[in-house]
Amino acid sequence: MTNLTLTTPLEVWEDGTIRVANSRVTLDVIVRQFKTGATAEQIQEDFSSLNLREIYAVLAFYLEQTESVEDYLKKQQAETQETARFIEQNLSTQNLRSSIRARQRELQNR
Repeated sequence: MTNLTLTTPLEVWEDGTIRVANSRVTLDVIVRQFKTGATAEQIQEDFSSLNLREIYAVLAFYLEQTESVEDYLKKQQAETQETARFIEQNLSTQNLRSSIRARQRELQNR
């Protein structure tokens, strides 16, 4: 008989992020694109390192485990906001921002 178990090509990295196995593509970005209406084929255009089987498997995982994935996404968002707050409060980004703006002006004037 055929094996009816579907394997999901996801792995948890040491930093707690969930990514497509053998890639740096996170579950977050695939779900975000899917929720904005992107098809698996459109997602693959943005992440050509992934094949359609991997993308469809990740989407199937999301649809089967929506509640737990949404909890994970909320946790990731909270951690991102906390990191941004830490950077703003503890690291001077003014010089970096000025440098980036100067580089942008330079590129625009070419």
